[in-house]
Amino acid sequence: MQGPQIQYLHIMDFQLPYCFFFLLLLLLPFSGNGQAHSNISSGLFLTAASDNLPWTSPSGEFAFGFQQVGDAGYLLAIWFNKIPERTIVWSANRNDLVQGGSRVQLTRDGELVLNDQSGRTIWSPVFGGSGAAYAAMLDTGNFVLASQAGANLWQSFDEPTYTLLPSQNLNLGAQLIAPYLEKNYSHGRFKFSLQTDGKLILSTTSYPTLKCCLLVYPKFYWKRL
Repeated sequence: MQGPQIQYLHIMDFQLPYCFFFLLLLLLPFSGNGQAHSNISSGLFLTAASDNLPWTSPSGEFAFGFQQVGDAGYLLAIWFNKIPERTIVWSANRNDLVQGGSRVQLTRDGELVLNDQSGRTIWSPVFGGSGAAYAAMLDTGNFVLASQAGANLWQSFDEPTYTLLPSQNLNLGAQLIAPYLEKNYSHGRFKFSLQTDGKLILSTTSYPTLKCCLLVYPKFYWKRL
């Protein structure tokens, strides 16, 4: 009897030629219902460096930390941690890479903050209520900030970048934006959106531009009403 397998939805944007892929991959044994976690206490931090260890899920399937992107800098990301190709499934600063010495910390006030090497805040998730008591990298691939009672105050599953994992929903108003290139994770040319009116749309990311007195809008490639 075969065990459960990982399945995830991943979109890519390649330059030659420009393409848009939805990849349904079967990779590793995985249970989509697992919620085991190891708490990441306030005050802990990770530093962007080649030898810095990430925060991993209990099984080690997923990791949260810094991935070096060539010579361009570091990406704060979540990735599959048990396969040779450490495939990234989520990232926080895809359009603003940080350099070595930057760090992400769960502060004493319960905020998760990514600062560059000069101390400038690059990214911090917004959530209501009091600060988080702890953070956790789950075996589902979801990174959460939780209250003392264990309620999720913020989770990466609610802010997907270009991948959907098992048990992850694409909420109303959310979108997936393809990377620009295979190893360039900044915004690419295509996006897949679930609009607030419930319409599911695949389109380009271009904004309206004025060309010879004509307003040119993004092109819709596919729409489900």
